[in-house]
Amino acid sequence: MTDDDQVIPRFIMRLQWALLLFAVGWLVWLLGPILTPFVLAALLGWLGDPLVDRLEASGRSRNTAVVLVFTAMLLLVVLALVILVPMVVDQVRTLVDSLPGYRDWLLQTVLPWIEARAGIDLGAWLDPTRALEFFREHSERATSLATTALGMVSRSGFAIVTWGVNIVLVPVVTFFFLRDWDRMVAGVASVVPRDHIDTVSRLARESSDVLGGFLRGQFLVMLILGVMYGVGLWLVGIELGLLIGLIAGLFTFVPYLGPTSGIVLGVVAALVEHGDWQHVAGVLAVFGIGQLIESYWLTPKLVGDRIGLHPVAVIFAVMAGGVLFGFVGMLIALPAAAVVNVLLRFAHERYTASRFYAGEAGLATGASAAEATVAADAGAAARDEGGRNRDDA
Repeated sequence: MTDDDQVIPRFIMRLQWALLLFAVGWLVWLLGPILTPFVLAALLGWLGDPLVDRLEASGRSRNTAVVLVFTAMLLLVVLALVILVPMVVDQVRTLVDSLPGYRDWLLQTVLPWIEARAGIDLGAWLDPTRALEFFREHSERATSLATTALGMVSRSGFAIVTWGVNIVLVPVVTFFFLRDWDRMVAGVASVVPRDHIDTVSRLARESSDVLGGFLRGQFLVMLILGVMYGVGLWLVGIELGLLIGLIAGLFTFVPYLGPTSGIVLGVVAALVEHGDWQHVAGVLAVFGIGQLIESYWLTPKLVGDRIGLHPVAVIFAVMAGGVLFGFVGMLIALPAAAVVNVLLRFAHERYTASRFYAGEAGLATGASAAEATVAADAGAAARDEGGRNRDDA
């Protein structure tokens, strides 16, 4: 069969793959509200499987290894909750107590500053009498807003129940993923066409290595930066420093969002709590030192360039995943981006080795170079063999 005769079958096969990918994306979009615990459990199972394999290789049974790893993961979660929950509750209580101060700062400092420079009378819109008159004039819209608000409250209650169910489901599903991960991988590998099994195995291995290194390293970076920012702001004298540091550390996985959010919140807290530029300078110093440590030590040491994506691509992937698939999309955005990046590198390799890219002259040159390399390797092997024969004689 000539190359021209294979064009239509190849096109049909690629069209089938495209339709399959579209169907999978559509199904994920439909099932997004219930996929969150399963995606989280799959990520935890995938991260814990290498340790289970190591314990199994040391002579333990699969079930014993799974129980040990699962117990260790639960203990880490419980330890984190024991440390974080009281701290977060205390910080939230401090925030609630500080809300009148933030309100006064907004009304007495920020709004007059904006009015003086923009020439807009914002204070009149905050007058309760004018607000009541405005709502009377728009009573119908206010009624619809109230109905919408009640609907949001009812949906929020349902969302709380859903989150409670998800919290229970995550450890249960994680245990089964840990126990059956190798079996599931083998099942997927068994349906891959035999002509492509080597290529698919290579791509899957590269994707797993890239993503695993990135997630483990990024988690450590987030943890270290969260502690560093929180302790630094607390030492500067910011009452909400621990909470702000925790938020900045959690947002670090999106490039520039973590330090930006931390600086904004820290500067506002410094102005409200102290009202001087010394504490503002302290906040800026904490995040400046943190960024230097992250850029020159933490990220190169723990993460490196394992995901191989530009920061803009990471931001786009997270935002696109959130818009398309909600919270589930944000969870799978970076894993999907890492896999797509590996596939793009593979496609680039295939493209640069293709007839379309190299042309006839390029292919001939490449073939000649390959033949010369093979001949040189064969000659070197022959010389080594002759030398060994002389030494034996």
